[in-house]
Amino acid sequence: MLELHDITRSFGSRRVLHDVAFGVDEGKLTGFVGANGAGKTTTMRIILGVLSADAGTVTLNGTALTASDRRRFGYMPEERGLYPKMRVAEQLTYLARLHGLSQASAARNTASLLERLDLTERAGDAVEKLSLGNQQRAQIAAALVHDPQVLVLDEPFSGLDPIAVETVQAVLKEYAARGVPVLLSSHQLDIVERLCDDLVIIAGGRVAASGTREQLRRQHTAPRYEILLAGDAGWIRDEPGVAVIDFDGGYALFESDQDAAQRVLHSATARGSVVSFAPLQPSLAQIFKEVIR
Repeated sequence: MLELHDITRSFGSRRVLHDVAFGVDEGKLTGFVGANGAGKTTTMRIILGVLSADAGTVTLNGTALTASDRRRFGYMPEERGLYPKMRVAEQLTYLARLHGLSQASAARNTASLLERLDLTERAGDAVEKLSLGNQQRAQIAAALVHDPQVLVLDEPFSGLDPIAVETVQAVLKEYAARGVPVLLSSHQLDIVERLCDDLVIIAGGRVAASGTREQLRRQHTAPRYEILLAGDAGWIRDEPGVAVIDFDGGYALFESDQDAAQRVLHSATARGSVVSFAPLQPSLAQIFKEVIR
């Protein structure tokens, strides 16, 4: 398990991280989300040892990280860092060898990742000749080619089309299934919501919320319900304990506790035909907005 314990960091007189603490479990995909400038990239760079913390520690399985530990990490920065004139397969093999893999293992891993990421036909192309989406796939492959024990990915889905997003998601799930802790940052909250087991929301350099999607829903959003009636639903606005969010003829979206929701359903049934009634799960985007207010 990768854990951060009360990490603080300042640049000059400006503190950018305030006692940041959370964990990334083995075999779990953890989404790390926040607005621009919230502290995500600084946190990731401290995990990787690119920056030092002013206070606090980062541990792996209960032991403080060493330089040797970090060499077994896979890191994808938001800014692309591959050699633009080097051929894709050659570059991946080279990076794997730098991490200590044999030539045979490096070549095998390279071929496997190129196939999984649909880059085999571009293996002999220079990175600078690739489309932006393929450059992103190559950058992901570079983070994976040495069989890392921990993955830290900053905006891995940037520039990818929907098909490529699905491909990358499948690959990351495979690594998590092997027991690899995966921490990924992304502004694409819909992807994070679909993919990640756990979520960490950072705001103003502080962890504002963390947990599973269900835990965050319970903690930070009121239960919402949708109802569609054959007749007018305007009367719901007068029900005690009910806050109507959206209303249109026979449709209403409202917040309430379970008892009030059941009371609305009972009243609606008595008044006439209920076309549909269901709880509405808040999206990660809605949870995010509630948390950072």
